[in-house]
Amino acid sequence: MSALGWQAALATCRAPANLRKTLRIAFVVGCVLTLINQGDVIAHGDATALTGVKIGLNFVVPFIVSNLGVLAGDRTART
Repeated sequence: MSALGWQAALATCRAPANLRKTLRIAFVVGCVLTLINQGDVIAHGDATALTGVKIGLNFVVPFIVSNLGVLAGDRTART
């Protein structure tokens, strides 16, 4: 992807309407994934720094995936 392509992609993802949507998705999915994957560790008080990294990734991954969906939808709409 060219530099202009990356700039256009970032502009699309940073658009306020898209950003609100993707952040909301990341928050909800991240909370669910954290409860599923790390809930018992947190509940038993056995959380470590690695647990914190895993929890962070539970939010980052759906944010990235939802942004990829926004970009795919944008690309489809332009063709």
